[in-house]
Amino acid sequence: MYTIKEMPRNERPREKLMDGGAKNLNDHELLAIVLRTGTKEMPVLDLAKSLLYEQGGLKKITEMSVDELAKIKGIGIVKAIVLVAAIELGRRTLSTWSDEIVITSPKDVFDLLHHELGDLKQEVLIALYLDIKAHLIQKKEIYVGGLNQSLIHPREIFKYAVKCSAYQIILVHNHPSGDPEPSSHDIEITKKLVEAGNLMQIPLIDHVIVTKSKWISLMNRFIKK
Repeated sequence: MYTIKEMPRNERPREKLMDGGAKNLNDHELLAIVLRTGTKEMPVLDLAKSLLYEQGGLKKITEMSVDELAKIKGIGIVKAIVLVAAIELGRRTLSTWSDEIVITSPKDVFDLLHHELGDLKQEVLIALYLDIKAHLIQKKEIYVGGLNQSLIHPREIFKYAVKCSAYQIILVHNHPSGDPEPSSHDIEITKKLVEAGNLMQIPLIDHVIVTKSKWISLMNRFIKK
């Protein structure tokens, strides 16, 4: 068990962030930077891993109160306050960022997400929830893994649309192969979700497949609106 000071520079979270940017860090490494210190029995990286594992992931941690976090061994009141403050700053930043984004074309979708999705090794399905003027209200990761019609249920997509009062939805997913051409599964899933959107009166206005350098709009080429 190594302390951070004993680790090679290229494995230390702060140095990794400085050298390559925050996107190159895993969740536990980012969390370790926020926590700053571990305990006598547990280095901060191990504490961060333990926190993520025991609480069921990052999303669960973001939903916890200061009191709940403070009760966890190795966290305490000071670390709990810092965590909650960092999470709230992230929420406010995302809210401000979303207010400034208007999406009117597949190219806008590509510009927004290709840096985030282009280098991933597995498929990720994201829903963009828009208001009546095409301003982005919320970006939500729906599913990670190969898209399969039996696993992508309209309920998961439209419950968030209702929650954030979206007027319309755009779906986005990546193709790690670098080829944006849709599969038969991609097309069938999109048709199914278009029908669901029409029933819910929250239309699915596009489904865009992105790679690092290319994109395809299924609505423009394969789906009749």
